[in-house]
Amino acid sequence: MSVLDIGIDLGTANIIISTGRDGAVLNEPTVIAFDKNSERVIAFGEEAYKMIGRAPDHIAVIKPLKDGVISNNDMAQELIRLCILKVIGKRLINPRIVMCVPSGITAVERKAVVESAVSAGARTVYLIEEPVAALLGAGEDIMRPFGRMVIDIGGGTSDIAVTSLGGIVAANSVKKAGNAFNASIQRYFAENKKILIGERTAEEAKIKCGNLFWASMEKSGVISGRSLVTGLPEKLEISEDDICRAITEDVDSIIAAVRTVFEQTPPELVGDIYEHGIVLTGGGALLRGLDMYITREFGVKCHVAEDPLGCVARGTHLAFKVRDRLRNGFEKAAI
Repeated sequence: MSVLDIGIDLGTANIIISTGRDGAVLNEPTVIAFDKNSERVIAFGEEAYKMIGRAPDHIAVIKPLKDGVISNNDMAQELIRLCILKVIGKRLINPRIVMCVPSGITAVERKAVVESAVSAGARTVYLIEEPVAALLGAGEDIMRPFGRMVIDIGGGTSDIAVTSLGGIVAANSVKKAGNAFNASIQRYFAENKKILIGERTAEEAKIKCGNLFWASMEKSGVISGRSLVTGLPEKLEISEDDICRAITEDVDSIIAAVRTVFEQTPPELVGDIYEHGIVLTGGGALLRGLDMYITREFGVKCHVAEDPLGCVARGTHLAFKVRDRLRNGFEKAAI
């Protein structure tokens, strides 16, 4: 692939840009900071992420994507433009861009994604559905007449799909993923422990203490927040069991979506999946015990892909090589 071909995994939590020559070259939080007084962007990515919950009123820290789709078109376009500029420098080139979209995205949401890429300087835009990109990035051969199942758990959506012969046979998408886990953790501690914690604190607690299989009740971490009883700062020791209780309902929603995909899948392909197993990708795949939790629910082995967070990004630039053989889940967008 030439240096003018760029793959973008525009996720709710992270934006990852890859090129054929160098692989993943940028991985930044999907956050942008806007100064209302000067009316200009002052930070994006990791620098803006550090401002969440800490910025003064005149600085808006914005997440331009929600539930896997663009919710703030202007800020999304500016974020993509800045990220592409960071990758290619100030060279005057118009790259071909392939961008990932959730499998359940609407026509209006697709148009917003295409417009954001065009505004960033793309000369040609391709759209690839996240499950297809995830399987390609995980090194799976989806061109064979053999069923492959992937569960891609991102920041805003969890996408489940079964592929065979280069096409999607059955798919489902549910808006339960990393951000929903964080919100449930915040709600759990507010309702049960009477302590109000921030989004970043919930994220850190999930990473450190999240365990869905054999969750321990021993204290394994500490969170800081504001007591809902006294209104004063408070610290609280937490356990893996606390996090497990907080997110189990969200995880069960993903399990229900997987069950729906199984019900829509032809029996021969279900047999292939039983033989090969389920591939788990996305940032949510890093949650300890999730693979064993899924295995217990369905009786089918589930394994986490190598570098699950980067699978979709790798799959975007790999799609250029096989685009003529992909039957669906990949399309050239009309500009």
